[in-house]
Amino acid sequence: MADNLIFSLFLPIALGIVMIGLGLHLTLADFKRVGTAPKAVVVALTVQTVLLPPVAFALAIGFGLPPELGLGLVLLAASPGGVTANLFSHLARGDVALNISLTAINSALALLTLPIWTALGLLWLMDSEQAVPPPTRKIVEVGLIVIVPVVIGMLLRGWKPALAEKLDKPIRLASTLILVVLIAAAVVIERETLATYAAVVGLAALIFNLVSLLAGYAAGRAARLGVPQSTAIAFEIGIHNGTLAIFVALHALQMPGAAVVPAIYSLLMYITGGLFAWWVLKRALRAA
Repeated sequence: MADNLIFSLFLPIALGIVMIGLGLHLTLADFKRVGTAPKAVVVALTVQTVLLPPVAFALAIGFGLPPELGLGLVLLAASPGGVTANLFSHLARGDVALNISLTAINSALALLTLPIWTALGLLWLMDSEQAVPPPTRKIVEVGLIVIVPVVIGMLLRGWKPALAEKLDKPIRLASTLILVVLIAAAVVIERETLATYAAVVGLAALIFNLVSLLAGYAAGRAARLGVPQSTAIAFEIGIHNGTLAIFVALHALQMPGAAVVPAIYSLLMYITGGLFAWWVLKRALRAA
């Protein structure tokens, strides 16, 4: 999947455009608010780095996954939130400023945590002591896709606030369309992978995805955070950077089998993410 033109070229461009749209709704005050209320950041990073990797190990062992497939699940759990987490949060009326801050912090933290959890996965699942270099290049790419377009959108809002207001609805519609196109393209491109491995790892990947989303939302609410902040945490934790996990599997470890679970997860998360966004919006409408 990572080598396909749609995901290697179209996805970053499309997400860059969407991130500009998100920037149209943000100000420096939004990020200052995140900095002055760090509880949401602590909650999200704790669930991401402490809870999810052990859950991945438990699922790999519980489902009796072959070692490389189990390692792929661990790689996925140790990967930070994907750029599309910001898009889902935007559609579900989450705290997008918190999402963007979490993506930046989590991506930087992954330079340390991803090699550690991957090394433990190699040791426990494959009896290997292979060293894993930090995926610096992919982390930088994620940062560029997230930060630069958002800054452009924020500058445009500052210069042309009326234009930013007019672009709100078109950008939101375009964001939904992009998600639909990505889901359809991913299903078509990975149909052979799905047919071969879905029965083996599909349920494990689905359970992990649901646990990630629900654990993020529940942790936020348990910490008495608002619905927008809890929604942002849920998507940051539930929409993992599957491309990063695939990159590590194929290039750093040279284990194609370990890339299968992130590839299947990347399909599932678009569907479950969309359904979760609908559920959050439905609850918000009922409360209103």
